[in-house]
Amino acid sequence: MPKAKPGGPFAGSDIARLYQVIQQALDDGKAEDIVTIDLRGKSTIADFMAIASGRSQRQVTALAERVLRALKDAGLGTAKVEGLAAGDWVLIDAGDAIVHLFRPQVRAFYDLEKMWSLDLAPGGGQAAGN
Repeated sequence: MPKAKPGGPFAGSDIARLYQVIQQALDDGKAEDIVTIDLRGKSTIADFMAIASGRSQRQVTALAERVLRALKDAGLGTAKVEGLAAGDWVLIDAGDAIVHLFRPQVRAFYDLEKMWSLDLAPGGGQAAGN
């Protein structure tokens, strides 16, 4: 899997480092189907949302723990987490970023990408991490 681009679609903005830390943690944990949706100007809940899948409950939980540790190690604060015990859908609220980690079946059921539409990137392009 290719390394995360420094800042990705957020290069030059205040959230570029947050994006990079999250993407790198997901890449390192071998997350699948990583998608990043730019929420700037679309929602006040966060600047972006990352969505990724793990093959099992164990991998989803491990991915969440990896992201939480990476955020803490980078000095980006203590994120709030929901769903860690179940491991089907884990939500991490990192302030300016929301991370959704799913098992594939759960991700397909909720289909957040469709709900938030992938055309939210500046310039009308798709803001996908991988």
